[in-house]
Amino acid sequence: MEKERILIYSTVFLIMGLSNSVIPVLPEIASLGNTSSATFEYTLLFSGYFIGALLTMIPFGFLVDVYDKLKLILLAVVLTFTAGLILIFTNNIYMLILARFVEGFACGAFFPAAYSILSGLRHRIRYIGEFNFLLSAGLAFGVLSSGFLASWSIKGGIILFTIIAAIILYFNLLYVAQTSHKKVRVKRSIPYPDIKMILKNLFNKKYIRTWLITFLLFGITGVMLAFYPEYSKDTLSKPELGIAIALLYAASMLTNIILGRMDVNFRPMITTGIILGTCGVLLSIEFPYIGFTLLGIGSGMGMLGLPVAVSHMPFERGLAMGMFNTYIYAGLAFMPLIIGIFVDLGYQLMFFIASIFIFMTLFIKDGVDSGQKE
Repeated sequence: MEKERILIYSTVFLIMGLSNSVIPVLPEIASLGNTSSATFEYTLLFSGYFIGALLTMIPFGFLVDVYDKLKLILLAVVLTFTAGLILIFTNNIYMLILARFVEGFACGAFFPAAYSILSGLRHRIRYIGEFNFLLSAGLAFGVLSSGFLASWSIKGGIILFTIIAAIILYFNLLYVAQTSHKKVRVKRSIPYPDIKMILKNLFNKKYIRTWLITFLLFGITGVMLAFYPEYSKDTLSKPELGIAIALLYAASMLTNIILGRMDVNFRPMITTGIILGTCGVLLSIEFPYIGFTLLGIGSGMGMLGLPVAVSHMPFERGLAMGMFNTYIYAGLAFMPLIIGIFVDLGYQLMFFIASIFIFMTLFIKDGVDSGQKE
């Protein structure tokens, strides 16, 4: 295995793991900063990571073709390590929120560079599949480690992944130092993005259903991750909560592996994903293991079906996928803030309202032309 892939694989596991190690202990971390779940600061503590990624994904994407991709990955590891240190050593709510933003910046720096490298390799399909598997594995291990280490330290999972970050950073520095002198430096101008075209396609009415489903389906996952730890704090232990959330990622992983090898049209896949996601949110109110499993299957179907739908849109594939990821992170960032408005009505009613949001997308007209060959 090439050293580049080892660094990429280990880094995606690290970034996803650290970001999710905060989730099971979010109420406790917020309380250390004298913040309750009914405040804007609480939801920002959760959403800061996604907002940071949302703001930086496209800018770093333009820089991928200008600067050394490995150095951008190195930057991502440095930012992740820095965020981990801040999360460990401070309880100030604003510093904690800053750390979450820094995690998001790391995500924005990493993913465009990582996908660019992997997509240029000979066995790119297999490698990207392995990459996505480790992405979900990192998310699952993050919540599991945080839940099981909470009895030792409420920040146990964060400490673990910060140590992992230090190790990966050390080897990343060594590898970048070894390879930098071998590369010929060519001065290239920074590409100028067509902002008007990007905005036009981001808000194209013809494809509003696809964009809304992307925003809401992944946004509802964000809502559950943001508020379920507080909702279940009197009914689930930290290990049990970690298992419940890990089931979401395990179900998504299996869905991608199984359906990814089957010839299933994207339309019924997306529709079924919406229905299962809606049922998962509602069932999680009383049956967390079943609910999170169904939500994982639903989001997994969305992760497979929605990119295919986006690929049928009549503009550049790279730009289309960039917009798709923008809507994913927009949903993860802003849906908790939107649904959080209803927290005073009670968590159960808030979760019900969230499920209605996604279910209503079934009744919006689909403007995607699937006449092209998939």
